[in-house]
Amino acid sequence: MDNFKNNLFRFSCILFGVLFVGCDLITDQTPWVTLFDGSSLEGWSQKGGEAKYTVSDGEIIGTTVHDTPNSFLVTDSIYGDFILELEFLVDPSMNSGIQIRSESLPYYQNGRVHGYQVEIDPSERAWSAGIYDEARRGWLHPLDDQNKSAKSAFKQNQWNHYRIEAIGDTIKTWINGDEAAHLMDDQTDKGFIGLQVHSIGQNQEEGTEIRWRNIKILTENIEAYSTKTSLPMLDKINKLTKNELDSGWQMLWDGETTNGWRGAKLEAFPENGWEIKNSELIVLASDGGESEAGGDIVTLKKYSDFEFMVDFKLTPGANSGIKYYVDTNINKGAGSSIGLEYQILDDDLHPDAKLGNHPGSRTLASLYDLIQADVDKPTKAIGEWNRAHIISKDNNVKHYLNGAKVLEYERMTVQFRTLVSESKYVVWPNFGELEEGQILLQDHGDLVHFKNIKIKELTN
Repeated sequence: MDNFKNNLFRFSCILFGVLFVGCDLITDQTPWVTLFDGSSLEGWSQKGGEAKYTVSDGEIIGTTVHDTPNSFLVTDSIYGDFILELEFLVDPSMNSGIQIRSESLPYYQNGRVHGYQVEIDPSERAWSAGIYDEARRGWLHPLDDQNKSAKSAFKQNQWNHYRIEAIGDTIKTWINGDEAAHLMDDQTDKGFIGLQVHSIGQNQEEGTEIRWRNIKILTENIEAYSTKTSLPMLDKINKLTKNELDSGWQMLWDGETTNGWRGAKLEAFPENGWEIKNSELIVLASDGGESEAGGDIVTLKKYSDFEFMVDFKLTPGANSGIKYYVDTNINKGAGSSIGLEYQILDDDLHPDAKLGNHPGSRTLASLYDLIQADVDKPTKAIGEWNRAHIISKDNNVKHYLNGAKVLEYERMTVQFRTLVSESKYVVWPNFGELEEGQILLQDHGDLVHFKNIKIKELTN
């Protein structure tokens, strides 16, 4: 009888377990996709340094080596919006991280991996699950002392769990179930996922390890599976990072007001033709004419040697420009103010791309009407954000587009003056040779968006 009762009890337990598991399988419909098959590195490639990546017992193992830069094992697939979960076990002496929305491009620092990194930090600083911008701007969202729960959530010499949500311009992270970071940033909207093995110094022991397992991603119906966070959002759009502030960058536009700008031919900012919306500075469409609606806008301050950046988004067939070394007193008549121009243009649809005395000199990122930008320039599609970057130092000027240098020239030279003499600017004496001038955003009658406008004054 006792045996019967015992067997009945065991049977009931087994049955209950089966039912429980069955119910769990029925209710868990999350469409996870496994990124690591547990037995090979299929779907992954190594970039950067030469740290060792191996597979054992359903784990990816990264091992440090001397005399190599940061190493990354990255997905062959590109991901935009996603939810990512994984586990890791890291040696207490190491530093590591999870790259998301990251890139390796031949024209950017010779292919160096760059992009968002969710930090793995077993040090006393305890910034694990904070967000770093690898090879670009540095720390975006460190774990401050107010977030004590997340800072204490990391487990030394044990497996830790990360949840990372990247949806639109928002990135959220959790470590072992504790909320860690809540960031809004718009630098990169897609890229690969990577597992970092950080470089080590000669005084550090070679052969230390980090292990990853249970790597899975969700890319379908993400909003339905997104987790709410109580953390306040740290907004980095139209704002500088600590690294940028420390290196001398300043915002030229605050994302909210017209402070620091005026109409090129006005004492104040234009009353029409421009709009501030969704943290964007927008020149509105009119008739496609040059400075015939709200007109160009210029900085109140003049600049000599400088480094300038702005993100811009074109609409189909649009025309605009960034002018520098501008003197608004030179041209008080019709048309735009006079200055050197970084062209902004839809090369495919706008007829200006095929005009000018110097072939190709009116295409995107070119020195307008003077020097053509590299024909292999990395241009993003119309409707996507591009980044213009201008560096002017000691009369040497460089234009960059999306991180790639697309042209370089010297002001005040015989070659430069010859180009001017062959261009539409020949009517303006000493064109492009001011020692200082304003920065201008052009109204050419087409809808164009701007944001993240910043400048760094360069001194000897």
